Amino acid sequence: MKRIYTLFLLCMAACFSLFAQPKITFDMQTKDLGYVLWRNPATVVYSFTNTGDSPLVISNVTTSCGCAKATWTEEPVPAGGKGKITVVFDAEAIGHFYKDVGVYCNASPMPIYLDFNGEVTADAKNFSFTHPYAIGAIRLNMDELDFNSVNKGDHPVIELQVANSSNKAYSPVLMHLPPYLEATAVPEKLGRGKAGKILVTLDSEKLPKLGITRASVYLSRFPGDKVGSENEIPVSVALLPDFSKLTEQQKNNPPQITLSAKELQFVDLKPNQKKSQTIVISNTGKSNLNIQDMQVFSMALAVKLNKRVLKPGESTKMKITVLAHNLSRVKGTPRVLMITNDPNQPMITIRVKARLKSSDK
Repeated sequence: MKRIYTLFLLCMAACFSLFAQPKITFDMQTKDLGYVLWRNPATVVYSFTNTGDSPLVISNVTTSCGCAKATWTEEPVPAGGKGKITVVFDAEAIGHFYKDVGVYCNASPMPIYLDFNGEVTADAKNFSFTHPYAIGAIRLNMDELDFNSVNKGDHPVIELQVANSSNKAYSPVLMHLPPYLEATAVPEKLGRGKAGKILVTLDSEKLPKLGITRASVYLSRFPGDKVGSENEIPVSVALLPDFSKLTEQQKNNPPQITLSAKELQFVDLKPNQKKSQTIVISNTGKSNLNIQDMQVFSMALAVKLNKRVLKPGESTKMKITVLAHNLSRVKGTPRVLMITNDPNQPMITIRVKARLKSSDK
């Protein structure tokens, strides 16, 4: 009888192990690097989470040419754990590029393909290609710092590329950093016509709350510089809800958010026009959908949401209005960001492309 019972337990264990599988989920599978300066290596980081229920092991990562070298998290990643794949592209050939990255792991019998693209340019004369945003004589590759899809305990880093187009040496400094951010300039001083970067690190443990946190930092253009709208850089952080404590019933019956559109276009707007479009938000899941937090990332947008809690099968409308008279004052991409209790889509971004009608000459 004991043998039969032991055999039964072994069979049950084998069945459970058969269904336990790792699953790899990437933050993004495609990265657009934009313009890259010739012979200035570019680094691409693909962050991933093991969303399965057994350890994830990456056995190899390949690239489509010798111009890119990959490193990765080699130790087993437990269920719910995180890792990253880092690819360094040498930027030796001028022109457009598109590169594949093949990931071999125990979550799939076939390689999982990632990619990155951009254009290598040799025009470093005024940095207009590689650093399109100007704050005085200092040029940047981005005009906002956006930490998306952050989990508690994460310490993500954004590389803010800085170019000195002035006629004197310059020390890159970010002023008025909130407690959850640290910034380090590499190198500490840039000569005339030289480029470097500011590494901005987020300490998610110091964020004041779950959901969306916004702030502003300011780039110092010269010693003794003051803060103002001219040197402001908006910062946004989306700290995702913690789904690790869900019950089996909650895991098997999650809410599911569905949107009629995730991008809106407003073209040929008159200078003082207000124009609206509507997005339908539906809960196609099996439990209540809760829109826990929502923020509008632009003074040129006004948003009205009828309901924040949707029962299964229920829908509501979101009205997004563009205020054309504020478009000229907008920094960053106009968008609406929502944090939800949908474990598969905890963060939803609605992007708004708005353009004023060109004046007749």
